[in-house]
Amino acid sequence: MAEAEGISSATPTEEMNGAGNLMDFLDEPFPDVGTYEDFHTIDWLREKSRDTDRHRKITSKSKESIWELIKSLLDAWSGWLVMLLIGLLSGTLAGVIDLAVDWMTDLKEGVCLSALWYSHEQCCWTSNETTFADRDKCPQWQKWAELMTGYTEGAGVYVLNYFLYVLWALFFSFLAVSLVRVFAPYACGSGIPEIKTILSGFIIRGYLGKWTLLIKTVTLVLAVSSGLSLGKEGPLVHVACCCGNLFCSLFSKYSKNEGKRREVLSAAAAAGVSVAFGAPIGGVLFSLEEVSYYFPLKTLWRSFFAALVAAFTLRSINPFGNNRLVLFYVEYHTPWYMAELVPFILLGVFGGLWGTLFIRCNIAWCRRRKTTRLGKYPVLEVIVVTGITAILAFPNPYTRRSTSELISELFNDCGALESSQLCDYINNPNMTRPVDDIPDRPAGPGVYSALWQLALALVFKIVITIFTFGMKIPSGLFIPSMAVGAIAGRIVGIAVEQMAYHHHDWIIFKNWCRPGADCVTPGLYAMVGAAACLGGVTRMTVSLVVIMFELTGGLEYIVPLMAAAVTSKWVADAFGKEGIYEAHIQLNGYPYLDQDEFTHRTLATDVMRPRRNEPPLAVLTQDSTTVEDVETLIKDTDYNGFPVVVSRESERLIGFVQRRDLILAIKNARQKQDGVVSNSVVYFTEDAPQLPASNPQPLKLRRILNLSPFTVTDHTPMETVVDIFRKLGLRQCLVTRSGRLLGIITKKDVLRHMAQMMNQDPESIMFN
Repeated sequence: MAEAEGISSATPTEEMNGAGNLMDFLDEPFPDVGTYEDFHTIDWLREKSRDTDRHRKITSKSKESIWELIKSLLDAWSGWLVMLLIGLLSGTLAGVIDLAVDWMTDLKEGVCLSALWYSHEQCCWTSNETTFADRDKCPQWQKWAELMTGYTEGAGVYVLNYFLYVLWALFFSFLAVSLVRVFAPYACGSGIPEIKTILSGFIIRGYLGKWTLLIKTVTLVLAVSSGLSLGKEGPLVHVACCCGNLFCSLFSKYSKNEGKRREVLSAAAAAGVSVAFGAPIGGVLFSLEEVSYYFPLKTLWRSFFAALVAAFTLRSINPFGNNRLVLFYVEYHTPWYMAELVPFILLGVFGGLWGTLFIRCNIAWCRRRKTTRLGKYPVLEVIVVTGITAILAFPNPYTRRSTSELISELFNDCGALESSQLCDYINNPNMTRPVDDIPDRPAGPGVYSALWQLALALVFKIVITIFTFGMKIPSGLFIPSMAVGAIAGRIVGIAVEQMAYHHHDWIIFKNWCRPGADCVTPGLYAMVGAAACLGGVTRMTVSLVVIMFELTGGLEYIVPLMAAAVTSKWVADAFGKEGIYEAHIQLNGYPYLDQDEFTHRTLATDVMRPRRNEPPLAVLTQDSTTVEDVETLIKDTDYNGFPVVVSRESERLIGFVQRRDLILAIKNARQKQDGVVSNSVVYFTEDAPQLPASNPQPLKLRRILNLSPFTVTDHTPMETVVDIFRKLGLRQCLVTRSGRLLGIITKKDVLRHMAQMMNQDPESIMFN
């Protein structure tokens, strides 16, 4: 691989650092130099070099005076201050979202007469007439039909409640999709595929803007409250990253350097998961495993701090009133046994199969939405899906309630005080027992009717989630995936529990499940199923297990969770390597280089442009191009930059100049420098070329020239080139032979070539 040092003998050695010390040659730096346009990829090496130069300058100045020393200390601490602000704001927003969702979900069914802003649970907490047996009923809480007609039972009351439930759901979803369409189109979806792409170095202007933050927060509450099969956990990562971007703009260290900004966004993603699941460590691991592209050790510490502050802020707000960060926090008291690994692994297989089915069906539906007239009517699509969801969900108590409450009930262990239908077991009247350790009992009629309702809820959730994810409203996938797994897990758990009770003499139960013992915890199966399904869809492993054990507060159950997560990943990977987020990145054509090995035996010369029969490469010469030539080249081409060579005959490479920097430099020179006209010569050398006296004043543009562009030879294997692009985050790479320029490989060319090698459409890579 030929480095730039071997290419240009004309360059002084002191200028060979990074991007040619971008600002050194500027008499007065003009604005926007070194910035990027929308839908372009950043140059990681250039950003790192600029930050090193900035840091060097601050360090050398800090020795001059006390004031400069204080400024350097403030600069060093600005990173921690940004993390503190991100944690505080994302924790506060998560708390507000949780409280608002709780109230608006209950608003679909009724209203609190004593205080309109109370949810059902809060309303009955404050009532003095609530009994323990009927803790959900209190005179202050009235359903809509009761409020309107005065009756509490009867067919008419049921129909009226049904009608108003559907009406509220339609109203919430219509409001959500309208706000997204009118004010912030980027506020739709989960946001994680785009966050992954942005963290890999792509620029999507406005995706993390103030409007997106505001509209996403409001519409997320509306979308979740409408009862659609979606969660708020994924979008909370987007919301936290918007907070990160907002605070980056307050500090020039981050606002002027896209590489540094992405370090902050990685930490913000960790804070987002921290408040979504109440799992600070899981959040850091999620950012590291799932979304981040570049994750230095410094970012790890800062992510940890941001996640900690966010979790602490949410805990202070206490949105669920249980002193926990999530609604479905549980604690189990029964140990698990080796024989139970078999059903746990089977749940892992189910999770992998569900993940594969979901990804294939959802991507097929989203592709259909993109390519047919369906995509032209986003509001109608949301209204129709909400209508179908509400009509089918209301009759079944397990689909009527919010998905978080459903998961909470499925995770729950049946204690002596539980009033849930899932805990309707037949008690032995002669048995005296402590409250905590209730032995396995035969299932009563309530459990069997609950199993039927859960089976119907499972089918409903599996089908409806496929059509919901990807609509033009904020929609997370974590909660619906966990719900599918939790329902399947609870059904399996009850089945194993009843088998152990009725057949305790079987060889598999004989050793560990004696009569009268509490052997099987169905709630644990629900938790393992939830982890398996979430793993099957997202392909998370380590962060998933940590998130789940932070949810349950039980280290004892790490092995079942690990077994299920690994099994679901293996099974899902057997059908296709990509998770749902990678599939959506590919569907949208974002230029994202994943971490898969490139195993094909092609060379740089097979991929570089220009190819045979294509016009020669557009280049600039070091001292014989005029301003008019440069402007014509910019007008006639849409390339992001141009190689600079000694002359068109020798084609010896000098450096590389960005299109945007050229445009800004010429515009600035025409405004501020006298004598620069269309036939002024542009030169990139240290000294001005020898020109006749009659010629207009030349224009020196060495200050914007990158003197050390990344180069490879034409015989470099593409396996190495792909690795270089991935690990160094390059935008483009020049191809040379013995110092002579042959061609250029851009990130888009690499992605096209990889798509071609996998027999996919190379033109599906839409962006630059």
